[in-house]
Amino acid sequence: MNSYPRIVFLGTPDFAVASLRALVEAGFQVVAVVTAPDKPAGRGLRLAEPAVKQYAIKENIPVLQPQKLRDPAFLEQLKSFQADIQVVVAFRMLPESVWSMPPLGTINLHGSLLPQYRGAAPINRAIMNGEVKTGVTTFKLQQEIDTGHILLMEEIHIGPDETAGELHDRMKAIGARLVVQTIRGLIDGSLQGKPQQAADPAALKPAPKIFTADASINWKDPVLKIHNQIRGLSPFPGAFTSFKEKTLKIFRSRPEKTNRPGEPGLMETDGKSWLRFSAADGYIYVEEMQLEGKKRMKTVDFLRGYRP
Repeated sequence: MNSYPRIVFLGTPDFAVASLRALVEAGFQVVAVVTAPDKPAGRGLRLAEPAVKQYAIKENIPVLQPQKLRDPAFLEQLKSFQADIQVVVAFRMLPESVWSMPPLGTINLHGSLLPQYRGAAPINRAIMNGEVKTGVTTFKLQQEIDTGHILLMEEIHIGPDETAGELHDRMKAIGARLVVQTIRGLIDGSLQGKPQQAADPAALKPAPKIFTADASINWKDPVLKIHNQIRGLSPFPGAFTSFKEKTLKIFRSRPEKTNRPGEPGLMETDGKSWLRFSAADGYIYVEEMQLEGKKRMKTVDFLRGYRP
């Protein structure tokens, strides 16, 4: 493949690395990477490099880490790479001065079947809402977030017990392949953007950022809603409840419906193999958990050291 087009890639976490790697391995010329500044992490609060930066350095790709995307010095530096197109995967919202810069525009990979689940947490929200399918979409960026013309889309089935982390890992690989297909389609002229359409705009489901209130379990809810909340927030940030005056995060669960559950929030255990909480219409059996101050573990391991 020849060097056309010149690509600037914008992304930060591991999810974005899959797409960056796919572009490099497909032979495209990635002339620069834009990612978040290094941040303190861990107990020692040492500066940690974003996953995208780590990969870019290994591939000898120039890295830009602006504090502010509207900084004139950054914009001049970005312009100097003379990108034909920009690719955005898991990055922050871009000002028009950035996304409108390259002649072929800026494309974004989003973790849903747009126009459904526009926003910051499409993977989490789809699972929390009990969806059985989702997908990935590439589209051209424009002023309003996640509203640009759709380029390509691929549907993904969601397993009944699949967690957000598991779906994330499958989606990043599928999305990376879709990004490469999108670039190729734009180059050969076979791909034209289509406006996003919704049969019923009122039926669109948003995907706003996850807040603490979203992770707090309400045991008065039905068991399937709680089960979906748990897997939709696993492994991060983790759905939680109060247990012996400490915070208990639940990462895996098994719902069981019954006509006569106990008091909502009541904890029961046989002390050996199972621990459950009563909900509105049944029980949530905890299969993997983390008690405040402890490491994450399976319930059977937790019960070995637990004394009611």
